[in-house]
Amino acid sequence: MPHRHLKVAVLLSGGVDSSVALRLLHAAGHSCTAFYLKIWFQEDFENYWTECPWEDDLQYARAVCDQVDVPLEVVHLTDEYWNNVVSYIIEEYRCGRTPNPDVLCNTRIKFGAFMDAINSMDYDYIASGHYANVVHPSADQIDKRSILKLSKDMLKDQTYFLSHLSQAQLKRLIFPLGCLPKDEVRQLAAKCDLPNKDRKDSQGICFLGKIRFSDFVARHIGEMEGIILEAETGDFLGKHRGFWFYTIGQRQGLRLPGGPWYVVEKDVKNNVVFVSRNYFSIDKRRRLFRVGSLKWLSGSPPKHIEQLQCKVRHGPGFYDCSFEIVSGKDGSEDVAVVHLPEDDQGLAAGQFAAFYEGETCIGSGVILESWDDQGFPVCAKALEIARMEDKSKLGKPVKIMAKPEISPEQSVHDENIELNRSLISS
Repeated sequence: MPHRHLKVAVLLSGGVDSSVALRLLHAAGHSCTAFYLKIWFQEDFENYWTECPWEDDLQYARAVCDQVDVPLEVVHLTDEYWNNVVSYIIEEYRCGRTPNPDVLCNTRIKFGAFMDAINSMDYDYIASGHYANVVHPSADQIDKRSILKLSKDMLKDQTYFLSHLSQAQLKRLIFPLGCLPKDEVRQLAAKCDLPNKDRKDSQGICFLGKIRFSDFVARHIGEMEGIILEAETGDFLGKHRGFWFYTIGQRQGLRLPGGPWYVVEKDVKNNVVFVSRNYFSIDKRRRLFRVGSLKWLSGSPPKHIEQLQCKVRHGPGFYDCSFEIVSGKDGSEDVAVVHLPEDDQGLAAGQFAAFYEGETCIGSGVILESWDDQGFPVCAKALEIARMEDKSKLGKPVKIMAKPEISPEQSVHDENIELNRSLISS
């Protein structure tokens, strides 16, 4: 952290981490102004709002600022959040992918729309309670790049969520908690007698509050009945409300007998969800995948791409990896083809893959569909079985729309095939 006294805009959520970050900056003699971002409010879900979900956060933020006489400003970014985060999330789920709202919120809102909003206020830096480190060049090397590094607390490290920032964004950020483990942050909160010292860390998707995820999806995407097939056999196990309610690796909420069952693949074209009781079997793992929407924190791809590390989800786990950059067809964006030395369970399209050189995060991109865009071979076989075998285990006929391979001689009108799956007597 720079030694001279700075003018710092501190993002304050009402939680312990951002509050301790504010107190550390204030104790170091920096001139701080706290900002609380009010983002998105689902007015359609008024039944959930017996208590305002933001009210407690804002009260805690005010109490923390009052302790040290730091001004607090409330910034309304409702439209920006809807247009740049929520709308994207809805569209990704509609397409069968699993987006990461935290990466988008950091890139487009906290260090995007908010950074733009205060651009004329002459703040030296923006600070937050993220667990990460930014190493800035010295004053006589301003042409050098700022670097994003892992935090001291690997369990809490949040570089994954910051990996899609630009160099222009990174240059304006400081993270006071990057050199501290979480338990020490809690101790500092108690030592400072912060009003929120005993408050639990937030969990789940930030903008949903008390809204159930399934209710949010149903309201904005709707429902469309589909079928659930066992991946290995093609056996018909039940119905679902729409593939967008499910993500790869999901176990909860399937409500199928004889489990535990796991979601292993989704057929978006036919609205089929494939499940298996053998989630960890070899045929459901991948070590090769593609990544698009690439963004590098330095502004350009790394020179050495054979010996890197990557995270395919938030957490302390890394893979060694290598990748090659493949030019997109017809002028489309470049894609990284990533190779892992071992299989990964549950790669989900729409999530981010973050890349590292040692302790330095160098950038990230969005995980695309499986390499051949056909899903696992075992699931393709299961769908073929379901097309051929006219059976049902539910005791009620079920109609499935399936799209078979079409020969050049076939009429376009034969594109869809309808299977009437009738009752099998036990």
